[in-house]
Amino acid sequence: MAYDDTRNDAALVAQAASGSDLAFRTLYRAYVRPVYWLAHGLVGNAADAEDVTQETFLVAWRKLPGLELESESLLPWLATVCRFQAANRIRRQKRDREHTAAAADDTLPATVDVEQQVIDGELAERIMREVEGLSPLDRDIFRLCAAQGYAYQAAAEELGVAHGVVRNRLSRIRTRLRTVVKEST
Repeated sequence: MAYDDTRNDAALVAQAASGSDLAFRTLYRAYVRPVYWLAHGLVGNAADAEDVTQETFLVAWRKLPGLELESESLLPWLATVCRFQAANRIRRQKRDREHTAAAADDTLPATVDVEQQVIDGELAERIMREVEGLSPLDRDIFRLCAAQGYAYQAAAEELGVAHGVVRNRLSRIRTRLRTVVKEST
């Protein structure tokens, strides 16, 4: 089942909270890539990012019953959970390094730049707010092409629009998001 953004995430959350594996898989497929890239930006390597992503969705599965979305998208809430999971992982790794005489793993950063993590987290929130402010078609295009890796033509076919529409709108979306990034630096 392909994710249909016209179907509200709240409905999928309610179904998943009631035990629907299909609804949870639909949410997972819709948001795993953006959550992974946020995690990667926070922890700095692929292995830890994969773990943080899985931990994020495990927490999501456990907390879906009783969750009330404050927006149409589950992504802002998942991003918050992801940031907490990444921070917990970084603290755990720091504590383990401090209490272990073994050499630190080369893949871990030598120091944790908390200020940069805060800046990265704030930037991710600004980008997500900007994406939420897009038209439904632009959000679909962003989700398919940027988050799920669809090619222009595949996204166009999925959305029932012309290839050029996807290409042009995605170009404008990327320009808009670059502006957000530049304003943050």
